[in-house]
Amino acid sequence: MLNVSNSASTTQPVLVLRLTSRNGQACTYTETLKEHGLNLIECFTLEAAYDAMESGCRVGLLIVTQESELAHLDKCEPFISNNRISWVGLVSQELISMPRMREFIGEHLFNFITLPADLDHIVLTLRHAWGMAFMRDVRRDASPLPAPDNADFVMVGRTPQMQQLFSQLHKVARTDASVLISGPSGTGKELAALSIHRQSVRRDAPFVAVNCGAIAPQLFQSELFGYEKGAFTGASQRKIGRIEAAQGGTLFLDEIGDMPFDMQVNLLRFLQEKTIERVGGNDTIEIDVRVIAATHIDLLEAVRQGRFREDLYYRINVVCISMPPLADRGQDIEDIAKYYFTKFANAHNRSLRGFSKAAMNAMLSHSWPGNVRELVNRVQRATVMAEGRFIQPEDLGLERANEQSQLMSLEDARAAAERMMIRRALSQSRNQISRAASLLGVSRVTLYRLIEKYNIRPDVVPAAPPPFMAGSKADLEAHK
Repeated sequence: MLNVSNSASTTQPVLVLRLTSRNGQACTYTETLKEHGLNLIECFTLEAAYDAMESGCRVGLLIVTQESELAHLDKCEPFISNNRISWVGLVSQELISMPRMREFIGEHLFNFITLPADLDHIVLTLRHAWGMAFMRDVRRDASPLPAPDNADFVMVGRTPQMQQLFSQLHKVARTDASVLISGPSGTGKELAALSIHRQSVRRDAPFVAVNCGAIAPQLFQSELFGYEKGAFTGASQRKIGRIEAAQGGTLFLDEIGDMPFDMQVNLLRFLQEKTIERVGGNDTIEIDVRVIAATHIDLLEAVRQGRFREDLYYRINVVCISMPPLADRGQDIEDIAKYYFTKFANAHNRSLRGFSKAAMNAMLSHSWPGNVRELVNRVQRATVMAEGRFIQPEDLGLERANEQSQLMSLEDARAAAERMMIRRALSQSRNQISRAASLLGVSRVTLYRLIEKYNIRPDVVPAAPPPFMAGSKADLEAHK
């Protein structure tokens, strides 16, 4: 029989997450595990769980004992899908047969144990999960990824929207499926593409970015496909195109909606055949690259208007990822500002100590039309212009936020909150109206009415599950 006290590490904390608030009510298993020396951190809210993760927890114990708790899985899914923690589930036997529970286990948990359970079995599984988490961290530290040109600019965020985004990027990185990243300018679409590349098996190969809106139409063919010596006047030597330069790696086509229409058929042919011919050449060259595209416009509307090929749209839109605008990310505004303050203050003004309360209020009340790019630029400007010890709104180029400007009518506040929650529910439910209505606690008719009222256009998502979801049921069956 396994000796629990000797086999369980008392120094490694285990995050215990329970899906309903039961403050003050002890759990039999957690109390027993504590008695045997395990360092358990019980969390009844996601805020407490995030704090525990930031404090160093790398193993989590998710307890689901009642059918009513399944309704809370969607709320905690973005947090649990974060790959910084290896999760073990303690699940009541009767819940295993329920599709939602099985799907959740297969997609997000390292392992699971049905209740009632043997104490030693729980401890052994937790230790195994911690060992795998330790090996993952060691591998990540021992094999640093090559620094890209914009390594100084990283994706910062801990809101549910960003945690869900990080989870999506991690899942997509495990496949070679084409990805379309959509979102307003300045939200970090290229950083998202770079994150996919750096987490993929292609990480050691080139990451080549092409801004489709910055290339003159008459140069597009030669820039993408390259040319042979003498192909045209001025072609004094062979030139490798951007596609060929990305051989073995990732080709990022930024603002693909701005690509000339006559060039789209050439790109489509390359995506279908995985071969190219240089301008002025006859040799067919096989190319092995992963293609990630990005756009800030509605490509489906561009298809309807005849400005973008429909067949190309479906070829690049195998998996669609939406970047959230900064104004919807709340706490991330403060976190991003502080992160880049540390970076820029060390370079420009070491006497600075941080942001004044007025400056932080001004940032939180700003609408950020330029999104993260605007915030980074304003913080850099402030570290250069500030004269005191703390950055003021004027240093950021923002007006001081007063009580009158911060307040809005109750009607406007309610509309803004409803609009945000509807968008979030549609995103989490992959635009399934019935599921989104269930998440919001309203009828389908009411949700349709609100979508029409606020003129909300759901993001386009693939009709079928993306390929990186395949196999989760098989994995679950293997655990039985």
